[in-house]
Amino acid sequence: MSTVGAAVEPTPETEAIETAARPLDIPRKNRVYVNRNLRLDRIEMVGFDMDYTLAIYDQARIEQLSIQATLDKLCVNKGYPDEIRHLAYEPALAIRGLVVDRANGNIFKPDRYGFPGRARHGSLPMERERVSELYQRERMSLSSRRYAWIDSLFALPEAVLYTCLVDYFDRRVDSGQPKPDYATMWDHIRECIDLAHRDGSMKETVRANLPDFIQADPHLAETLHKLRSSGKRLFLLTNSAWDYTDPVMSHLLDGQLGAYPSWRNYFDIIIVAAAKPEFFTGEHPFVELDNEGLPMLRTTSGPFVRGRIYSGGNLKQFEARARASGDGVLFVGDHIYGDMLRSRKSSSWRTAMVVQELEHEITTTDKLKGKLVALDQLDARLNQLDTELNERQSTMRFLQRLDVDDSAPGGKERLAAQRAVKTDIDHLRGALKRTHAEHRALENETDLAFNPHWGPIFREGNEISKFAEQVEAYACVYTSRVSNLRFYLPMQYFRGPRDRMPHERL
Repeated sequence: MSTVGAAVEPTPETEAIETAARPLDIPRKNRVYVNRNLRLDRIEMVGFDMDYTLAIYDQARIEQLSIQATLDKLCVNKGYPDEIRHLAYEPALAIRGLVVDRANGNIFKPDRYGFPGRARHGSLPMERERVSELYQRERMSLSSRRYAWIDSLFALPEAVLYTCLVDYFDRRVDSGQPKPDYATMWDHIRECIDLAHRDGSMKETVRANLPDFIQADPHLAETLHKLRSSGKRLFLLTNSAWDYTDPVMSHLLDGQLGAYPSWRNYFDIIIVAAAKPEFFTGEHPFVELDNEGLPMLRTTSGPFVRGRIYSGGNLKQFEARARASGDGVLFVGDHIYGDMLRSRKSSSWRTAMVVQELEHEITTTDKLKGKLVALDQLDARLNQLDTELNERQSTMRFLQRLDVDDSAPGGKERLAAQRAVKTDIDHLRGALKRTHAEHRALENETDLAFNPHWGPIFREGNEISKFAEQVEAYACVYTSRVSNLRFYLPMQYFRGPRDRMPHERL
């Protein structure tokens, strides 16, 4: 009798540790961070995306594969010069949270309010004056077609490749050769990278070399088992097709725990080719697939059957057939738009976001703790110097309004007071200049440790970044990987920090 898809009861062999570490005892890079209170005891179902959520890719390898496949298709399908196949590229030129300006060949990193801090034309840094001229004189609409938002790891190769091609074609123009305009160039990259994914050429390479491209998390099986053992139902909701999902999930979970003969045993519902974010707003029916991933030529209705494979579907049917109430569902994904934003806007599902970069960001922050404290102290010093300078300048303006005549009573004293205040002002301006220089140097040094071109993904200058603002807005909780949930009880009450307005901070 087949055991694929069968329910598995907890056994001594697979029993997960039913204790939880104290939150402060968990390494910071492995903690779950809370934006909004989340009570796991009220969660009946936990759903997972696959790519970049359960399956953690080797980013350098997958980017190399994606970029090369796209360059090949640009040459074959769009007539680009063959020499671009050998372009050198810098992976660090792209991080999540960047915005592509299709009209001008620029990429910039906005703060929470949408204002660009750093910007590049291709790979070349832009002067502050040029950034201000282009982007800060009027309110931008980042949702317009002029701009493309880089919010997923999946999209990083597109941005890296765009910087390369902008540089390449700018050099050609300088030598009198034609080039596509910047917007067309971006559109061609998007078309060709989508084609590389759709035609199966990339996935065929990954499928044949899974250990090279996907990191198997040794704690993933334990984490899923721990959730199931608490009575929660688990489901998989991925955009990948069955012929890719099955080998990837097998690589991740098969053979990890003896009581789970197949990865399918971990999940109550398996949905592939879900077409998120349209899944959350559309009306496509569910289609049942056979074990080979072929349609069974019928749509299905009624409750989902454990062990069967479903394709497509939509949110409304899912909730009806799974008998799941909106806020009783927690969905875990990596993509702000496809997983977080749409599920939050279209349903009352709770959301957990996997942010792989957290491990690097937190490790780097911990290493730089002393320098970051010094940066805060320099900020405070700048504020103090600004206040003192404003006070002395106000005093000077008051003294200058007086009718100063050194022959009049008190005239010499007032002139002496002006000279003393001017000396103070000169001293304070010098101190401000030196402190600004020290602040810039230290800020540049710390930024380089996160990313040599863009700094940390969660900050832009003194503000949080637009990416961080969206994580805060759409993810109830966030963490660096799914298996971090193993440190917490399945009935954990994740409490968000008390939010304060600036005037409430003591």
